[in-house]
Amino acid sequence: MINPAISNRGQEKKTYKMGRRYLFLTVFVAGMSTLAIEFTASRLLQTVYGTSNIVWANVIGLVLLSLTAGYFIGGRVADRYPVASVFYGLVTAAGFAAIFFLLLTGAILRDASAALAVMNVNAVAGSLVLVVLALVVPVTLLGCLSPFAIRLAVQDVSEAGRISGRVYAISTLGSLLGTYLPVLIIIPLAGSRLASVIFGSALLVVGLVGLWRSTGNQAARLGSLILPLLLLPALAFWLRGGIKTYAGQLYETESAYNYIQVIRRGDCNYLLLNEGQAYHSFYCDGGRVPEISVWSVMLAAPYFNADPAPPKRMAVVGLAAGTIPKQFTRVFGPIEIDGIELDPAIIDAGRKYFALNEPNIRAITGDGRYELSRLSGPYDVITIDAYKVPYIPWHLTTREFFIEASDRLSERGVLAINVGRVPDDRRLIDAVGATLLSVFPTVHAIDVPGTLNTILVATKQPTTIGDLRANLTALADSEDPLLRDALATAAANIAPLGSGGPVMTDDLAPIEFISDSIVVRYLLDAGPSGLGTLGQ
Repeated sequence: MINPAISNRGQEKKTYKMGRRYLFLTVFVAGMSTLAIEFTASRLLQTVYGTSNIVWANVIGLVLLSLTAGYFIGGRVADRYPVASVFYGLVTAAGFAAIFFLLLTGAILRDASAALAVMNVNAVAGSLVLVVLALVVPVTLLGCLSPFAIRLAVQDVSEAGRISGRVYAISTLGSLLGTYLPVLIIIPLAGSRLASVIFGSALLVVGLVGLWRSTGNQAARLGSLILPLLLLPALAFWLRGGIKTYAGQLYETESAYNYIQVIRRGDCNYLLLNEGQAYHSFYCDGGRVPEISVWSVMLAAPYFNADPAPPKRMAVVGLAAGTIPKQFTRVFGPIEIDGIELDPAIIDAGRKYFALNEPNIRAITGDGRYELSRLSGPYDVITIDAYKVPYIPWHLTTREFFIEASDRLSERGVLAINVGRVPDDRRLIDAVGATLLSVFPTVHAIDVPGTLNTILVATKQPTTIGDLRANLTALADSEDPLLRDALATAAANIAPLGSGGPVMTDDLAPIEFISDSIVVRYLLDAGPSGLGTLGQ
């Protein structure tokens, strides 16, 4: 004969175990959603505000501050209302808020991008405040869940340590999935807005199921089913169009690395990345070059040598959509060119919209430094255009990297680097120049007119400005006019290279500190109106 009391205790224990398993599943999904929201938010922000360390610091700081508040609030609520229905109500609210506010954030940022295009700084700043406030809600609710889950899972104080460790381990494991899944799969395939819907929906479904299981109140159950309908206004905002809407926009996509746009102006296509305040490649119908650009000036690099010879091989770090190799091909013929680009989606856009189809141009996907180290050379010219005003990948600024580049240059090879700057602050130029001078005998600086770009040309042989000017004078009339204009522009815009800049190494390269201080100082000096020139 079975003792009823024993039977009931066994059933309660079984029910409790089933409830705890679902609780742990909820914790896993919550951990995954927290990191996914962080990455999604950063991708949404970078379309307007860029990918600088300042943006990342703000996102991470906001997430940590919101989680801190959530931990505190969740612990207090759990002690006061230690019931599963309240917990799953918070989970449901977090899922709802993640979808609603992130979709609403996308709409706000779309309006902010339009304001930034016409330099309405007040609208841009207001949008940033709204975005911050919107992200606080879902992240704070997510922070409430871990302490609440521990309170529900711990039935005996003797198991508190073990259960707490399990909850945090499961949450961290979910965060690991939330780190890789959106970045490597969902955002590249579906976009950041749909990613927010996917992860928010997973959290919402888990919360609704838990709420349905934990409450016997039929009215509460029916009310929870109506809740998703409240997302329709946010979906209406979402369906208003793409992330950005520019006049003449031909294409937009999100890759694992960038938000990419192709804009048509007149008979030319322009490549925009992320916040879109500068174009990274252009192509005009028929290969026309409408004006001397940053990339055109690089054509002058071999002519800093005395008695120069046309280059036969070159490497391009930062291929983008192929403007540099296409102009070198136009001037010097089908020379062998290896172009390295981190983002394969940019190469795809280059082939589709920028006629990146010359057989002499080999597109290589990967990190510029790593891929260059795998190439044998020798190259007559190496160009580096992986910098972005005013931010630079630090590992492309060090003495060790420049030694690697020098080793792949021919005896009379040259290295040409595009470096961003701001008016009246040349610390970045001086730092990169000083590092180059620790490897190369001569470095020349060319301030490209009408831009905030300086081309640094480092030569393996000692050279002078006089060599460039003599080569300009001796240039044959039969040469491409683009080459003559490039040499004339370079010769007329030589800038002094400051002394005393730090030599950056793989061990110590304070490039982010220099760049951030330049931006802050420039905005303090120029005010909000300075944003318009900073990104050109």
